[in-house]
Amino acid sequence: MSFADVVLEPWLLVLCTLLALCVIGLALGQRPWRLLLSDPSLQHRWLGASVVVVLLWQLRAQAVDWLTLHLMLTSLMALLFKAPLALMTNLLANLAMVFLGRVGWPLIGVNLLVTGVVPVLVTVGVWRLVDRHLPDNLMVFMFVCGFFGSALATLTAGAVAIGLMAVGASDPQVMHQAVEYARFLPLLMPSEAFITGMLLSILMVYRPEWVATFNDHRYIDTK
Repeated sequence: MSFADVVLEPWLLVLCTLLALCVIGLALGQRPWRLLLSDPSLQHRWLGASVVVVLLWQLRAQAVDWLTLHLMLTSLMALLFKAPLALMTNLLANLAMVFLGRVGWPLIGVNLLVTGVVPVLVTVGVWRLVDRHLPDNLMVFMFVCGFFGSALATLTAGAVAIGLMAVGASDPQVMHQAVEYARFLPLLMPSEAFITGMLLSILMVYRPEWVATFNDHRYIDTK
């Protein structure tokens, strides 16, 4: 889901852009490119996954003139590559939408916030919960991080989008449409959760070393 037209007040767009850039700056501060430069296999996986995300973002449903519905895949990227690289992928996807003329430049900040920052924070929060407080069980990791985490990330991102419309919509009609949009969230959550959970479970079985947040020695070898 992302904004396709300017329906928020300018001050809110600027605020969202500043927040998104701050988080992106923190992610870049961890120098994720060092991992890419030191691991050619990781380079290929991340670039390939990023291209797939950019292409899948082109398949979207236009709910209203100013809002589009599509798979974010941000939770999956965060689990596979951790937060910094997942945010880089989301930035590339949003820039691609701008360069292709589907989204205006003023919206890149709010879209980064809704489709990137918020889902990454929720996914990382769920992963930390599983990593520190739940049993070392393969099924717990797969279902809580993969299925539940991505569904919760989608719900939170949608709630943030609706909240932004409630706070700073430039047209009163937008808020009415936002309430209608909220009805689509139950449809987006299962699809995002199913794709994330399915791909994550396949990789955990056949290529566990590709899942950066998954420790196969801890969850498999010690059992």
